[in-house]
Amino acid sequence: MAKGPKEPKEVFPEIISDCRELFGDDLISIILYGSAAEGHYRPGKSDINFLIVLTDNGIDHLDRAFGKIRKWRRKRVATPLFLTEGYILSSVDVYPIEYLNFQRHHQVIYGKDVFEGLVVERKMLRLQCEREVKGKLLLLRRTFLETEGKARALREVIGFSLPFFMAIFEALLFLMGHKEPTDRRLKVKLVCENFGLDHDIFNTLLDLKEDRLSVGDDELRELFKKYLKQARELAIKVDEMEV
Repeated sequence: MAKGPKEPKEVFPEIISDCRELFGDDLISIILYGSAAEGHYRPGKSDINFLIVLTDNGIDHLDRAFGKIRKWRRKRVATPLFLTEGYILSSVDVYPIEYLNFQRHHQVIYGKDVFEGLVVERKMLRLQCEREVKGKLLLLRRTFLETEGKARALREVIGFSLPFFMAIFEALLFLMGHKEPTDRRLKVKLVCENFGLDHDIFNTLLDLKEDRLSVGDDELRELFKKYLKQARELAIKVDEMEV
């Protein structure tokens, strides 16, 4: 596994140079998103995520990037998300949670800010929140059964699923008119207070994901069962939510 840079900005010049070489005038933007843009980057553990915006002509020539993507992976740069401006404008109603997150947590390292002025429709945002919570609940239940409650697998599921819930929490705070806090634990606290969830459970889950806490197998299994219950409660509350 690649060790990765101490700071994401260390790879910016190389990414910009490579993309300009590959796509020339078809390159519109290079945008940093994910944990590195949100201030949660952990060297050696976090990937560095880029969104690369191309013209319609550029998007038809992604094969130009084959060799560069292999090189970028050695520095923990995940395979970039390649989009066009037209795709972004036509899909805000389909992926409002993702675009709200992009809009709030991104850094333009080259070119145009394609998220400036983007409007997320509240009705579609609430609908996706409900769909995502219910979908993740089903996934968590299925995984719990398929893994037979094995601790190592449950830890992986917690680490994989929590970022999705953090994005949903941010969308819910937006719908309730809260100014989004920069600290994600405060974000969790506000959502738990407004939706009647157990703040301590989500804090413990975050501690596990961040390697701040070690628990025994039986304790982890019980924690996961509580996680399932919290997801079910949230699904019910979001279903009843009016915007």
